[in-house]
Amino acid sequence: MGSSADSDAERGPQGEPSVPEPIAAAERAASESAGARHPHGRPGPRFDRNSPFVIGVTGGLGVLLAIGIVQMLATARQALVLVGVALFLAIGIEPVVAWLHRHRLPRWAAVAVVFGCATLLVAGFLAAAITPLIIQGGDLVDHATDQLHDLENQYPLIRSWSQRLHLDQELQHGLTDNPSLRHGLLGAGERVFGVLASALIVAVLTIYFSANFPRIRHSLYRFFPQSRRPRAILLGDAIFAKVGGYVLGNLVISLITAIATFVWLTVFSVPYPLILSVLVALLDLVPLVGSTVAGLIITAVALTVSLPVSIATAGFFLAMRLLEDYLLVPRIMDRTVRVPAVVTVVAIILGGALLGILGALLAIPCAAAVLLIVQEVVYPHLDGTTDRPPTGPGA
Repeated sequence: MGSSADSDAERGPQGEPSVPEPIAAAERAASESAGARHPHGRPGPRFDRNSPFVIGVTGGLGVLLAIGIVQMLATARQALVLVGVALFLAIGIEPVVAWLHRHRLPRWAAVAVVFGCATLLVAGFLAAAITPLIIQGGDLVDHATDQLHDLENQYPLIRSWSQRLHLDQELQHGLTDNPSLRHGLLGAGERVFGVLASALIVAVLTIYFSANFPRIRHSLYRFFPQSRRPRAILLGDAIFAKVGGYVLGNLVISLITAIATFVWLTVFSVPYPLILSVLVALLDLVPLVGSTVAGLIITAVALTVSLPVSIATAGFFLAMRLLEDYLLVPRIMDRTVRVPAVVTVVAIILGGALLGILGALLAIPCAAAVLLIVQEVVYPHLDGTTDRPPTGPGA
């Protein structure tokens, strides 16, 4: 009987459970504190950071969070790489989108114009070049050993080095272990599907990031304290400008180099001009060493024509490298990305060790961003030259 009476007392007049007084008081306070400016109430006071309980809980949660983040990054490494590439490309095309937006074009329309032009260019190139690429790639693989034998017969030095290094056996072994190479440049079907799926994911993410870039930028700056937010905006926008200038400049330089290479190889009847030009364009994206490796490969292929053509091709790539270093790079990228040579080498080595070719591609803009932060934040802090608000009675 007593328990039944207590149960009836805990219910309201209509049989619904009554709200305990502490909860009712909190709900009244919540409704009073909610307003237009703070719909979820004003932020409460901070916890006492010197409390042993807060220190212990924070330390334990920090360790668990660090372990979880490491495991998450290891598990989702491939997906995070795709997201990073998409964000990198979105930052790279942001100067073009922003320029169109400043000329009275809505942002969605500016993004549509940029990606529409890019899609048309890629589709046009594939429609015109995919068949020659497959044919030339298949011929290059099928006749690789014959080309090597011709070089050995024409040049005794190459025959000597080939015998010492066992190039013939290594080439045969490589072709035997990679039968997919015989089916053309696209390789096996699974690999092609994986590449296309990754490219589609990167394209979709790039469109999304580019369309919502202002919102992403604002959300990123919200993580900085209000007192440091203006400084963070200036530094962040400078970093975005450096990355964007590097991406666009690198693409333009690679395109110019590929076109010049295709014209040169066609004029001197060097075999496989289209596939070699595409290879030059891809390798030229890799800073510092890409153009050198491309020049060595093209020079070796030009030996199949004649020794004078090979020497002339080597001179052509040397001239292109000088033109790129002293004319194209200063005019296109030097105003946005200036990284010392030592920092460039170290960044490329570290980036290549971490993410391979992709890491080498991202090394220069990342190094430029880190260098800017060090020069503008770390050095002034260490030198004690940071601006501080005036204090005292006259402040």
